[in-house]
Amino acid sequence: MTDIVNWVNVGSVANIPLQGARTFQTETDRIAIFRTLDDQVYALLDRCPHKDGPLAQGIVHGHFVTCPLHNMVFSLETGEAQGPDDGCAAKVELRVIDGTVHIGLTAEQIGLRHAG
Repeated sequence: MTDIVNWVNVGSVANIPLQGARTFQTETDRIAIFRTLDDQVYALLDRCPHKDGPLAQGIVHGHFVTCPLHNMVFSLETGEAQGPDDGCAAKVELRVIDGTVHIGLTAEQIGLRHAG
């Protein structure tokens, strides 16, 4: 994602289960925030590019997530599909500060509309 206008505190890393995810709803998107077994945290739009599957409900393994609808695998680091699959789940910028997760949101995601 580009053009971040606001960093939003979405809670403690400890609230995200290891090898699991939590979601955060913006004005325009649902964001999936993942935590890996080695305690790394990543964020992608919670939408598989193939059939809009909810990635937050997928299986986290290593630094990857598998879509629960059709087993497409995505890198949590880049959002890129792995193996023979094509596509990319949009990456969301994320920072961890003192154990708290902050995600970078665009103007549209926080509800600011362009007037003209």
